Amino acid sequence: MSRWAPTVKRWTRAEYERLVDLGAFEREPIELIDGQLVVAEPQGASHASTVGAIDDALRAVLPRGWIVRTQAPISLDDTSEPEPDLAVVPGRHADYRHAHPARPVLVVEVAESSLAFDRRQKGSFYARARIEDYWIANLLDRGLEIYRDPVEDLSAPSGWRYRSIAILAPSALVAPLAFPSSRLSVTDLLL
Repeated sequence: MSRWAPTVKRWTRAEYERLVDLGAFEREPIELIDGQLVVAEPQGASHASTVGAIDDALRAVLPRGWIVRTQAPISLDDTSEPEPDLAVVPGRHADYRHAHPARPVLVVEVAESSLAFDRRQKGSFYARARIEDYWIANLLDRGLEIYRDPVEDLSAPSGWRYRSIAILAPSALVAPLAFPSSRLSVTDLLL
């Protein structure tokens, strides 16, 4: 008798987008991360309010020609189309009618139950995509985690990690790398 070993089907972004267009994931919070379909963290009131607060704060300081996309896809490579809670991208919303943006200058995840996943798996994944500025609004510990300087590290889940990690208390100020003069209060981001 021969032994059968299960395999995992890895999806391409084109296959995933086709399934989305066919309505395969209606009302399901699914995103494509490194070829795998991942169910997103459910949004409680605190999560949704924090997304809104960060959205308001970022929009208030961004210069003309930049937008904030909330819980919308970004096309990072052929096997990934995550939907971060917030992403800052160049242009106008109309620029992305036919294709999702590919090079955000800032990605923000709001985390409660997904904190470990957002730190390790998503952090490695965003580092591999060379996202220079990745933030996690940590609702469990009431802090803002800032991840910068992506470097290759074969021990990390996606083969990359961030070299610089800072954890900011609510009393701190933070500025996106792409907009260093745009200082934000962490308190205003975390509610």
